[in-house]
Amino acid sequence: MRAPVNDLPLVFDRVSLRSGATTILDSVSAVIEPGAPTLVVGPNGAGKSSLLRLCMGLAAPTGGRITWGGREDAKPTRRALVFQRPVMLRRTVAANVAYSLAQAGVVRNDRAARVSRLLEQVGLADLATRPARRLSGGEQQRLALARALARDPDLLLLDEPTASLDPAATRSVEDIVRAAAESGIKVVMASHDLGQVRRLAGKVMFLVRGAVREHVAAEAFLNAPSTPEAAAFVRGDLVV
Repeated sequence: MRAPVNDLPLVFDRVSLRSGATTILDSVSAVIEPGAPTLVVGPNGAGKSSLLRLCMGLAAPTGGRITWGGREDAKPTRRALVFQRPVMLRRTVAANVAYSLAQAGVVRNDRAARVSRLLEQVGLADLATRPARRLSGGEQQRLALARALARDPDLLLLDEPTASLDPAATRSVEDIVRAAAESGIKVVMASHDLGQVRRLAGKVMFLVRGAVREHVAAEAFLNAPSTPEAAAFVRGDLVV
């Protein structure tokens, strides 16, 4: 059994993010709770990546406030963020994971066993000694997930991790995400793929021009969207 979640619920209370005269997120109020994955969807430029950076604590809102488990300014020790194009360290696959374990404070004597388990979990055990930068795109995303899971996160944030992957690599990544969610980790994942929403989402947060238009169960979003923008998005129309 996992320890009780520390960073949830994650609460956005009228959160705005601006850069100069540009509004990136506009008065976002939402509660992210434990449970099945929440997928953040919307057109390009809607603010999905910025929302994830705020969830992680990599950026601070210019208006409103964010709390993690009722706490403000909580250290992100049990959060992890995987970018769409993760940077691989100039070392082996196993050494990339070992570095993440060290950063997470895992004692040296425990790291080798943890590395083996994590690489097995993401299907990279046979590539442990390969230089990470020689992996395929899908393999690099699985390694990035292993590094994130090394932090033993309560909250796993994923920024379109399958955007440039082929169907087989996408399935491998989705299997890892699904297993992480089933283990009790809360997954918040940005995506533009409605098929992925159907396969993974428990809830959907739909963003347009930095504002949350819907935050509902995936079934309701897909089958009975309540706003014109969401209905257009589900139909496959362009939303700007």
